[in-house]
Amino acid sequence: MARVLIIGAGGVGNVVAKKCAQNHTVFTDILLASRTKSKCDAIVAEIRSSARTAAATIATAQVDADNVPELAALIRAYKPHLVLNVALPYQDLTIMDACLETGVHYLDTANYEPRDVAKFEYSWQWAYQKRFEDKGLMALLGCGFDPGVTNVFTAWMHKHCLENAFALDIVDCNAGNHGKAFATNFNPEINIREITQNGRYWQDGQWVETQPLEIHRPVDYPGVGPRESYLLYHEELESLVKHFPKIRHARFWMTFGPEYIKHLTVLKNVGMTRIDPVDFQGHKVIPLEFLKALLPEPSSLGSGYTGKTCIGVQLHGTKAGSEATHFVYNVCDHAECWQEVQAQAVSYTTGVPAMIGAALMLTGVWKGAGVFNVEQLDPDPFMAALNTWGLPWQELADVQLVPLTAEL
Repeated sequence: MARVLIIGAGGVGNVVAKKCAQNHTVFTDILLASRTKSKCDAIVAEIRSSARTAAATIATAQVDADNVPELAALIRAYKPHLVLNVALPYQDLTIMDACLETGVHYLDTANYEPRDVAKFEYSWQWAYQKRFEDKGLMALLGCGFDPGVTNVFTAWMHKHCLENAFALDIVDCNAGNHGKAFATNFNPEINIREITQNGRYWQDGQWVETQPLEIHRPVDYPGVGPRESYLLYHEELESLVKHFPKIRHARFWMTFGPEYIKHLTVLKNVGMTRIDPVDFQGHKVIPLEFLKALLPEPSSLGSGYTGKTCIGVQLHGTKAGSEATHFVYNVCDHAECWQEVQAQAVSYTTGVPAMIGAALMLTGVWKGAGVFNVEQLDPDPFMAALNTWGLPWQELADVQLVPLTAEL
């Protein structure tokens, strides 16, 4: 029997709760908690009304994820074996602190980010290594899709396809249509902070910085077709070049349509993407937080969402002494995700891997003491579970969707 506490009831939390309820032989007891309990109650009502998940034992609770004593009190009362964090990245450290205080394993899908600086990196969470190790607890970081599945894809190709990996390109395409003039597919505040900061890529042992969305090129995505793709910095690059030190070049690419770029440019130019407080009628207002309140809630985009996502990893290296390139990817359909769990594909592709990682931890397939990124663990059981739980993957050999880094 395994009890899990899920913290967060947004688009991803909805998927995680429903996929855990489907996998009720592992997740025998589930508690879904959020600052707004009514969101949890709505998700649980849908779980109980579905024949596929009606047998799940699931309850809800209210919790402030910024408050360590409140988190610890809830954990002590419920006694979960694992806390699955799909709250905001700002709250990673408080939830990790509560897990250490109460002796419970931890998993998240995105690395820590301070509220007042648009900067995300693993240093804050890697600093918890000894504390989790000393307690005999496991903390698994970044177990969504990117980061998460992309790390597993890299580890799997490194294990089975290439003797040495030298060049890494992660590509992320959302070719869906939600019918809105401008909306983000996950938390608008986090999404816009990520996209408007400078880009970075890894080249010959150092980071090369670029202007936001400065470098872009078309990529022909399987199952989708050509889409303009922009070079960003993304957190899995940091852990992958650390754990696969022979990688000399590493980049991350994401698609954005022209309407999205146009709206984002205007919003940035007029100051609406700022994260510092400004004075407005006697009050301190953070423009990006105000913009978030005006934009569609990402969990509301699923109904009527059409099209597909394609996310994959291109890895170049050597095989039997010769150069070789492999590409492993998943294609996910927005409408099919809505039919199954009432979510769009961006939430689905993040939530399913979080459930899989938690299941592997709870069953002892993935285990250890300390802080881990997913590429440090055996990729094979995770790859098998992706095919079982709704994110089947495919492999292409001897193709280059993105020209090698030397040609940038």
